Amino acid sequence: MDTTESPRTTLTPTATATGPAAPTAPPIPAASLRLLRAAGFVSNFDRFCITPMLILIGTQLGVSLTTVMLAASGYFLAYGLMQPVWGLASDRLGRVRVMRISLTGAAVAALCSVLAPGATVLIVARIAAGAFFAASIAASITYVGDTVPAAVRQRPLSELMTAFALGTAVATVVAGALAHYVSWRLVFALPGLIAAYLVFALRRLPEPPRAAPGALLAPFKVVLSSRWQWYVMAVAMLEGGVLLGFLTYIAPALEAQGASVTLAGAVSALYGVGSMAAAQMVKRLVGRWSPVRLIVVGGVQMAVAFGLAATSRSVPALVGCALLLGGGWAFMHSTIQSWSTTLSPAARATGVAMFGVALYVGSALASALAAGAAEHHDYQGMFLTAAILTVPLTVAAAVGRARYRN
Repeated sequence: MDTTESPRTTLTPTATATGPAAPTAPPIPAASLRLLRAAGFVSNFDRFCITPMLILIGTQLGVSLTTVMLAASGYFLAYGLMQPVWGLASDRLGRVRVMRISLTGAAVAALCSVLAPGATVLIVARIAAGAFFAASIAASITYVGDTVPAAVRQRPLSELMTAFALGTAVATVVAGALAHYVSWRLVFALPGLIAAYLVFALRRLPEPPRAAPGALLAPFKVVLSSRWQWYVMAVAMLEGGVLLGFLTYIAPALEAQGASVTLAGAVSALYGVGSMAAAQMVKRLVGRWSPVRLIVVGGVQMAVAFGLAATSRSVPALVGCALLLGGGWAFMHSTIQSWSTTLSPAARATGVAMFGVALYVGSALASALAAGAAEHHDYQGMFLTAAILTVPLTVAAAVGRARYRN
């Protein structure tokens, strides 16, 4: 099996997946990177804004936490399952065009979330929002993969991760404050407005050259014939479950101790702060540290984070947990994400999308399975389980990356 990616993988519009590659474009312009960061920012904002509002929404709509959690886990599931759909569309229609189409749908879904009269409509609207916002991050990452050589790709990917983390941080802070002092409905309006703006702003983003469309399902054949693709997807599913699935419960764990929605949101937002700070470190370490070392450092941070949360659900403990989880995400996930862009250069968008499927399906399953424990306030057992699962995740990611040669 050939796992080697050529130094530059951008194809001409008329090239085939096995044909000659055109000369590369220059490094991605700053203006283009800003638009990609904005698209990823709003996607993460929408995905994480519900976290500090779960208990409040349940109280106001008169339903249990388990019921409201369906809006979050359903969002994650739709976000994951739509990855291959958008990836296939991106390989055929173009990265920018797909982002604009999906953000149009996301703006409509956000409006439906704002106007939802009850839990059922809200859950359906959030699932639809997850399905549409699913395109933004994968398309942004693929765009970088199309335009930046593999040897230095993790640096702009770290820039994107910083924007994604900022979306997470701003979402949890703004959501907690607005939900407490104004209304949780206003929170869902914000990403809808940003998405509507980006539909027009992304017209300025040049479409990178790509392979000429072949058979409809040809990209899936390319991607799924790679054993390494399956391996990385398995790692991504475990990572999504361990980190994203259990991360959802930091705010509810604080609120169960009597903390306000605003405080819970602010503490959850420190995940984004930790991720942004660590992403800047990762940018400087790329090329100096091996990918395996970055993965292991990230895994250690995650294990310590969940260990703190299992020991105590006090504000200081969960502050440390959130910061360390952000650091773990920046070190481990950006490395695995960069790895995923090298696996199937001829069908990169579909490959990145399948990586996303695994990541977000894992997070949806973990958050849904943990809902019962959260309902009974068994946060100690929940976070201890997450700490234990971090060990096989780190080992699998590090060993696989050490054996892979690109």
